[in-house]
Amino acid sequence: MSESAPSPEALLKRLEWTVIRRLDGLLQGDYRTLFRGFGLDIADLREYQPQDDVRYIDWNVTARLQEPHVREYYEDREVTAWFLLDLSPSIDFGSFQVKKRAVLEQFVAVISRLLTRNGNRVGALLYGGKVDKVIPARSGRVHVLHIMKAIESSPQLDHAPETNLEEFLRASAQIIKRRSLIFVVSDFISMPGWERQMALLNQRHEMMGIRLFDPLELELPDLGLLMVQDSETGEQLFVDTHDRGFRVRFARAAERREAELRTAFTQAGVDVLELSTTDDLVDATLRFADLRKQRSRLTTGGGPPSHLEGSHDVPVA
Repeated sequence: MSESAPSPEALLKRLEWTVIRRLDGLLQGDYRTLFRGFGLDIADLREYQPQDDVRYIDWNVTARLQEPHVREYYEDREVTAWFLLDLSPSIDFGSFQVKKRAVLEQFVAVISRLLTRNGNRVGALLYGGKVDKVIPARSGRVHVLHIMKAIESSPQLDHAPETNLEEFLRASAQIIKRRSLIFVVSDFISMPGWERQMALLNQRHEMMGIRLFDPLELELPDLGLLMVQDSETGEQLFVDTHDRGFRVRFARAAERREAELRTAFTQAGVDVLELSTTDDLVDATLRFADLRKQRSRLTTGGGPPSHLEGSHDVPVA
C-alpha cells in the first residue's frame, strides 16, 4: 500500500485500476456469493435427499405426491452495508510509513465500490470518542467518494478518552434499523466488553470484524532507547528495546492480547479479517472473499440461509 496521501478521487481511480480490475478477474464476477442479500423467494421444489434440512420439507407437496419434497430458494441480491469506522487516535499509528487509517480508507473504498457497482447501498458511522458523523446508506460512485472524503477530513487527534467500542456499537444499533451487512473496522484497542454488544448486533445483522494492526504492535525490534507514546492518552515513556527481557515481555503481552481478541470474536460469533499495514490489498480482499464463501457454505443447506432465521455459527476465522 502506498505511503502517499492522494485525494479521494485520485485514490479511488487508482484502486479501480490496480485493485478492483484485478479482483474482477480473480473473483470471476462472483459477487452473489460474496455479498448475499437478505430477502428470499422460493425457486424450485425437488425430492428430498438425505443431506437436506428437514425444516425445508414442503409438507403439502409431500402429502400430495407421497414422496418427501423440499423447497429451494434464491436470495434477493440487494444488500445494505454499513461501515462502523473507528477513527480514534491509535488508528493513526504505522511503523512502515503506512498508517492504519490509510489501510482503513482503502479497504472501505474497495468494498464499497464492489457493492455499489452492483446496485447495493453503503453507509458509514465515524467514531472518534463518540459517533461524530452518520452517512446514510446510498449507492453510486459519488457516494463512495463522499465516504472517503469524510474519512480524510476526520481530524487526527493527538489524544482522546480511552476508546469505548461498546458504546459505539450500542449507538450504532439505534441508528441502523434495517437488517444489514455491518463491517466494524477498528484496531480493537478499546475498553473491554465490546463483544457483548457485537453479539447483540449479530442477532439482527450480519456482522464482520475488520481488525487493523501494525507489525510493531506485535513484536519490537532491537532499536535501542526509544520514546514511545500512548496513542489514546498521549502519555510518553522511554523504553530500552536493546533489553532482550523487555522485548520478550512485550511479545508475551502482545500474545495475550491476541488471544483475548480471538476469544472476544468467538464469543460475539463474528468472523474477523486481519489487515496489516504491510498487507497487499488484493490479497486481503481475497482473504475476505474466502471468509464470506466459508460462511456461505456453513449457513446454507438446500434451503434458505440459516442466518435469515436468526441462527449463527461458530466463526471460521
